[in-house]
Amino acid sequence: MRVTSYFIQTRTRPDRRIILMEWIARVIENPIREEIQSDGRVRLWGQIPEADGRFLRVVLLEDRETVHNAFLDRSFRED
Repeated sequence: MRVTSYFIQTRTRPDRRIILMEWIARVIENPIREEIQSDGRVRLWGQIPEADGRFLRVVLLEDRETVHNAFLDRSFRED
């Protein structure tokens, strides 16, 4: 999985260390929602049972392969 230097830097934060690469791959493979940002980046969300059912947001670059950001999204609501 390709990642940006920003992603590598944010992985050192305590709230990001708990996010497993396996979870990120799972969201990329099977998102429950997808949005394209105005800058072309792709936002994907998926529910992670191992994280008490919270939702993980993964942001990919325009190439749809490179992970730029991933975090547990407190504000996400399923429709």
